[in-house]
Amino acid sequence: MSPKRHPGDTGRGLLLAAAIGAAWVAVHVGGIFFWRWSVGTALLAVVLVVVQAWLSTGLFIIAHDCMHGSLAPGHPRLNRFVGTLCLGIYAGLAYGALLPKHHAHHAAPGTASDPDFHAAAPRRALPWFGSFFRTYYSHGQIIRITVAATVYLLLGASLLNIVIFWALPALLALGQLFVFGTYLPHRHSDQTFADAHNTRSGAAGPFLSLMTCFHFGAYHHEHHLSPGTPWWKLPAFRRKTSAQR
Repeated sequence: MSPKRHPGDTGRGLLLAAAIGAAWVAVHVGGIFFWRWSVGTALLAVVLVVVQAWLSTGLFIIAHDCMHGSLAPGHPRLNRFVGTLCLGIYAGLAYGALLPKHHAHHAAPGTASDPDFHAAAPRRALPWFGSFFRTYYSHGQIIRITVAATVYLLLGASLLNIVIFWALPALLALGQLFVFGTYLPHRHSDQTFADAHNTRSGAAGPFLSLMTCFHFGAYHHEHHLSPGTPWWKLPAFRRKTSAQR
């Protein structure tokens, strides 16, 4: 199902992407290079880590929209550039490696041919997470992160700050993406799926859905029905399709 685009959608999508990216860079640079630890700053650091994990999830979701061409429809080079940048700064991920895997997921969701699905344990989170981690994390990624961290250290950053304000949020975002964007929507249960997309949407409202996984948990079935709908339009897509029934 192809979404109807409206004038200004591309500009709004790019503006949201820029805002998420700018906020991520601000926390990243501020935390790694300028943070000074004390008893009074420890609680604020926890808050910043949680915020940065959410923003890191947002970077991945932006890159995900780029994979579907929905960030900037009709501009494949711009989609690829933004997607590559978002995945790179988030966790050294390679856009070119993830792109075919994600389209394979949409081609056969919830089957043995789906790289995001764990057919051997379709109800168990831990084995599935292990498979998910092995699918998306590579030696090349570790090398890229190591090189970046080394440059940061040479520029005067502390290893502790790199771990707390980059590595930890990236890992928390990975868990967030897995739980809300993959496991809960696609896990098997006694309730059958509605169609061949083998996914379900959650019960969270728009705000909680935004906070958990940028609408890719509570609106996951809608995403599979309309992969070209950007993350921020998924609630409106549900309202529209519900009204047409």
